[in-house]
Amino acid sequence: MPHAETPGIEAASQTRLRWWTELPLILLVYACYSAGRLLARGDVTHAVDHGLAILKVEKFLHINAEHPLNRLFTRETWIGVPADFWYASLHYMVTPVILVWLFRSRTVRYRAARTWLMTSTFIGLIGFTLLPTCPPRLLSESHGFVDTMAQYSSYGWWGGEASAPRGMGGMTNQYAAMPSLHVGWALWCGVMLWRYGGTRTTKALGVAYPLITTIVVMGTANHYFLDAVAGAAVMGVGLLLAPLVLRGADRFKARAAVVLAPAAASTPVAQASIVSAGCQTSAGERIPRQRETRFAPGTEPSASPSEAGDGAPATAR
Repeated sequence: MPHAETPGIEAASQTRLRWWTELPLILLVYACYSAGRLLARGDVTHAVDHGLAILKVEKFLHINAEHPLNRLFTRETWIGVPADFWYASLHYMVTPVILVWLFRSRTVRYRAARTWLMTSTFIGLIGFTLLPTCPPRLLSESHGFVDTMAQYSSYGWWGGEASAPRGMGGMTNQYAAMPSLHVGWALWCGVMLWRYGGTRTTKALGVAYPLITTIVVMGTANHYFLDAVAGAAVMGVGLLLAPLVLRGADRFKARAAVVLAPAAASTPVAQASIVSAGCQTSAGERIPRQRETRFAPGTEPSASPSEAGDGAPATAR
């Protein structure tokens, strides 16, 4: 019985990915994200108004968990300092590690997972542009928030301007709080670990990582709870749009292949494969050193040498 190919695996084998094409693509997307995030600064007054509006909604719904968490992180150094390291580094370390792991050991799933992450990232960039939001740590002191990154800056490389290294705060957009892609990317990593980890430990990490990241972004006063919710929602929309993006990319590749196919067919190699170049020998013409054709009994040509012409070769006997 013939073995039936799985459509996903067959498609993956036909479009095999290479690291030297994937790495520039990921770096390009991240560079666009960073540049767009930097340029989408917006007006500070509007950013503060948006932050206060979010805080007002949270207080009305009694979901402003960032207040007690921030007081805990500010009071307990043994909690605040690791949380600042978590916020400043894991966002940029865990996500690439998960991508490499998927690329090497879950190749069939990698392309869809990568497309989901990139689509969601661009959606988040749209959110930064349309809704610049002041994080809790940049609100006036009357609102009761303390910037733990500034409080514990002597413990790490960051200063008082988010997670940027000291002296490089001008290269980041501090009003890009809505949505929280710290939470969004952590959720993506958690889903990948849960679905493809294969062990209880990796599944536990898949649950713990996004939950702890959500607590960290609120406790360090970098995001509101609704920022975290928006980050999860952005990942949900990206998951729905990822198949459309994949199909669009496949159609583009197919059209590009059709355009390039005639050029490949007209190369000298293709032309050189035609040996005779349209030349034919005339009837009865003998090519030098050509072997005489021998016929089986009863299959000799009906024409005799005299009928074929004076110059025709005699039948082999």
